[in-house]
Amino acid sequence: MKKVLALVGSPRKGKNTDNLLEFLLDGIRENDYEINKIYLIDKKINPCTGCDYCGKIEACVSKDDMSSIYEGFDNSDIIILAAPIYFNSVNGVTKNMIDRCQKYWSLKYSLGKQYKRNEERTGVFLATGGAPFAYNQFNGSIAVMDYFFKAINANYKGNYFISNTDEEPVDKRLDVKEELYEIGKNIWNIKDFYLHR
Repeated sequence: MKKVLALVGSPRKGKNTDNLLEFLLDGIRENDYEINKIYLIDKKINPCTGCDYCGKIEACVSKDDMSSIYEGFDNSDIIILAAPIYFNSVNGVTKNMIDRCQKYWSLKYSLGKQYKRNEERTGVFLATGGAPFAYNQFNGSIAVMDYFFKAINANYKGNYFISNTDEEPVDKRLDVKEELYEIGKNIWNIKDFYLHR
């Protein structure tokens, strides 16, 4: 059975970002996959202090709820991160969690260990933006997500972006719901995708 880790970076439950993720998960639920959905806002995640503890010892010095997220990364086949866009990149709650993935960079490049290098793993990024559609609206987040998925050794398979959520909430977008359902249903076999609605 494939395992899915679905992370919600928005501090608002049941709103645009959460709904976007649920559309995708509805499709994934058509498969016999185990889904672990985590709201980052419910977790105590200390900021990375750049102490380089993880560069010397195979662990993070902070003992907090990030340990359960590390466990999710270590044991999942599909990692989905859903986040709102604040100031042209992922919001602070999400970025804080990503910064704590320094542990994986250090594991591979400071300590010289192997981490999931020969395993097939998929990474998907979903994001919402309140402003009207603009071609560069999500550009600031893409480089961050690229390095995030590289750190945890997941193939960054797809982006699904939706604009103008201040005027047209995600739960009103039946076209988006149907499209994400199909993506979710075929998540393991779908080709790379970049969709901006």
